[in-house]
Amino acid sequence: MKLKVHEIFYSIQGETTTAGFPSLFIRLAGCNLNCSWCDTVKAKEGGREMDVDSIIDEVNRSRPFHHVTLTGGEPLIQDGAIYLLQRLSEEGYTAQVETNGTVVFGTIPDNVRIITDIKTPSSGEEKSFNEENIKYLRKEDEVKFVIGMMEDYEFAKSFIKDKLKGVESVINFSPASGMMEPWVLARLIIKDKLNVRLNIQLHKIAKFT
Repeated sequence: MKLKVHEIFYSIQGETTTAGFPSLFIRLAGCNLNCSWCDTVKAKEGGREMDVDSIIDEVNRSRPFHHVTLTGGEPLIQDGAIYLLQRLSEEGYTAQVETNGTVVFGTIPDNVRIITDIKTPSSGEEKSFNEENIKYLRKEDEVKFVIGMMEDYEFAKSFIKDKLKGVESVINFSPASGMMEPWVLARLIIKDKLNVRLNIQLHKIAKFT
């Protein structure tokens, strides 16, 4: 089983509730969306072919770390991504997958955390999220809305109210770099008393990537 890998690297996790912990990132190449504020455009194409055994060998050589992050691009569009997650689980690693939510989550291993984006209007891909995935979201998973303008904020508020009622996953509101100041988003969250997490990208503040 082979995958197209853009890069494998060791760094500090910059987002979500695992932010601040060392992570080994496996970034797969290819994406099925074209978000206007994408910060990993270089991962959309190319990549080197690696078989899963070789990837696992590199993971083993990179220890210790807090968790493994499978990301992209959009990792789940590659047929071997689920098998890689299964192997990571079998090897005893704590793993999470970062996904845009367009691919159904049903085959993701139970002990792999799902970090899913729900695209907002400023992305240009606001209708891309597969709502079938809502039923797969668990308490240990996380949802992320990137907020670049007030329309995004209102979209996210409505989506939570209309679609995510009863979902126990942590919900992250992420200010889009250069579009929404974190303090502005923080004040909106406080004003509306939203039970969401302000998701600041540590890697852009500390500039370690």
